[in-house]
Amino acid sequence: MSLPMKHERPSGAAQVIPINSRRERLKFSDFSFTRTPAGQCSAQVSLEWDDAVYVGRASGQSSPLGDFRVAADAAIRALEDFAKGAMHFELVGVKHVRAFDANLLIVSVSLREDQVVTRLVGCYLAETDTRRGAAMAVLNATNRVLGNYLTMR
Repeated sequence: MSLPMKHERPSGAAQVIPINSRRERLKFSDFSFTRTPAGQCSAQVSLEWDDAVYVGRASGQSSPLGDFRVAADAAIRALEDFAKGAMHFELVGVKHVRAFDANLLIVSVSLREDQVVTRLVGCYLAETDTRRGAAMAVLNATNRVLGNYLTMR
């Protein structure tokens, strides 16, 4: 049995964190995006959980909005690889918005679980790689439902 570790917060209050605590989220481990001279693109997203890697791939026609959709779809496929049929995700839409002098990627995802459909929305501030930002927005949209799923696993 491991003893909990005590960490000091900036406010001075103590926070107890168990040493062997299990991660509560999937870890975003890798993202790649390629574009061919013929105008096609492909994306790959890798997620980690308990030393296992779950990979999602997507491809399609390259365009400013198409690139975001392909990247977001690769993230959805990685999540479905992880869930092994327990949850079914569908990308409803992805939008790039310039607001507050920053690039925001917003996604809408539909989750079908036990004949119940839930609409999820996620956002990500993407200053450098907006395609990666689309994949991260999917993870932000699904974060809470995945956290609930992980606690029941």
